[in-house]
Amino acid sequence: MTSAAPNPDLTPDQALARLPLLTVVDVRTPGEYAAGHVPGAHNIPLDDLRRALPALRATDGELLLVCASGARAERARAALAEHGVPAATLIGGTRGWAGHGHALDRPRGGSRAAWAMERQVRFAAGAAVLVGLGLGLLHPAALLLSAGVAGGLVFSALTDTCGMAAVLSKLPHNRPRPADLDATLAKLGSARS
Repeated sequence: MTSAAPNPDLTPDQALARLPLLTVVDVRTPGEYAAGHVPGAHNIPLDDLRRALPALRATDGELLLVCASGARAERARAALAEHGVPAATLIGGTRGWAGHGHALDRPRGGSRAAWAMERQVRFAAGAAVLVGLGLGLLHPAALLLSAGVAGGLVFSALTDTCGMAAVLSKLPHNRPRPADLDATLAKLGSARS
């Protein structure tokens, strides 16, 4: 069973000092994880957290949740707390970790890393706006596509959620292969033995 509730936020330096005692879970997509992650981190995408609950509940030591900047890790922490699983989050995420001069692990063997989710969202939003503007030259009603994207971005900023990221996370390059997630969960289960 997981130990007493940890401090919900750890700085990169605090996390580095406690790294051997922490079970680090990176809740980003597999592509983002492959681009660089905290050493020893296990990749369990935010969408798969519920499936990982039994393994996370049985983990010895404290859980440290990590994402790119901290927002998804905080959502994961809140979701785990609802199920009685205490966890800490890494302040600033992997960006903060690297910004403090700490090394990121990257898989070897030429694994092609996907863009960070934030970059994917910026690309998709920009492309949709450009398409809307271009089609608007042919038919003015197509400008509604650009207006809809703009409204979605404002809503995203106000609510600190992102529907476009939720949709993009479903793309194949952002999803773990079932065998990869099963291997991660098995590794978590064997770590406490």
